[in-house]
Amino acid sequence: MQLNEQNILSALRAVQDPDLHKNIVELNFVQNLKIEGTKVTFDLVLTTPACPIRDRFKDQCVSIVKGLGASEVEVTLTSNAGRVGDAPEQPQVSFLGEVSHIVGVASGKGGVGKSTVTANLAMALSLSGARVGILDADIYGPSMGLMFGIDKDPQVFEDNTIAPVEAKGGISIVSMCMFAGSEKATIWRGPMASQMIQHFLNRVRWGKLDYLLVDFPPGTGDIQLTLTQNCPMAGAVVVTTPQEVALADCRKGLAMFDSVGVPVVGVVENMSYFICDGCGKHHNIFRQGGGERIAKNWGVPLIAKIPLEPAVADCGDEGTPAVLRYPNSESAKAFLQAADAVVRTLSVFKSVGDGVLKNFNYAFDELPEEDV
Repeated sequence: MQLNEQNILSALRAVQDPDLHKNIVELNFVQNLKIEGTKVTFDLVLTTPACPIRDRFKDQCVSIVKGLGASEVEVTLTSNAGRVGDAPEQPQVSFLGEVSHIVGVASGKGGVGKSTVTANLAMALSLSGARVGILDADIYGPSMGLMFGIDKDPQVFEDNTIAPVEAKGGISIVSMCMFAGSEKATIWRGPMASQMIQHFLNRVRWGKLDYLLVDFPPGTGDIQLTLTQNCPMAGAVVVTTPQEVALADCRKGLAMFDSVGVPVVGVVENMSYFICDGCGKHHNIFRQGGGERIAKNWGVPLIAKIPLEPAVADCGDEGTPAVLRYPNSESAKAFLQAADAVVRTLSVFKSVGDGVLKNFNYAFDELPEEDV
């Protein structure tokens, strides 16, 4: 077969994206195709640098083009993730314009390990090659400083904007713990806390990020409304534990995102089971199957079941997420699975135009009465 652009593109249509259910040519992933004798080069422009099957795409492309008679095939993997700036225009003071995806991580209640999930999910995304940031929106109980071992203050500029602190894995982090001593309580009324969240959203120089994870505080109050109304969320992850008392609040978190139009990527069931050190057997400490039930009832996927492992808690206390310190642990594998699901689902959201990078500015009287 003659080695020309038409034949190459026709052959590459055999490479299918399993999530978007289209081939890479139809998706316009193949760009800058060049043919020099029997050498072929082109870019494979994916929706995210953290695409979990990017290497499979590359191997398939190389094999197909060599099968057409090419002696050398160079495929450059790159990404062209949609930016927040592609959505309706942000306020001029906002520095979110270079952030591709903003993802909320919420629980509806405290004590389910939401911040642990956020930290490890961020690390998993970072290890996959993505540029990641964390906005610790828990004003009253910030924990990201401890979980990443941060011992320095963010840089403050003359215009009162700030640069996030770069933590392990190259993750950019801003947290209230950077502005208040660890022994000092933040005793603020709701409007003051909401104003601080506005500052974190609009006055932090986040730079180019593929994913900005927002660690929501517990509940569905002022801060949560400020975030969902003023931040263009690409999606949300809801964290629960198996017992019914946690599931009841998880439902409220799902309802909150549904009310403000933020699509839910999926549910993470934390502390799902305990692995015995001696025999390796899985023991269900709490009730079994809670995550599956709530995911099924709300029509969203259960994207990971995180085991109850002492090493995970130790890593959080010692400032190194388990995904980085114990990459072969069961917990790390589960967090990597969750990160994979986030990447894939956000790509699907973008493809179908469902819930991707919208602005929400609901007034209180526009919200359903029961949610106010």
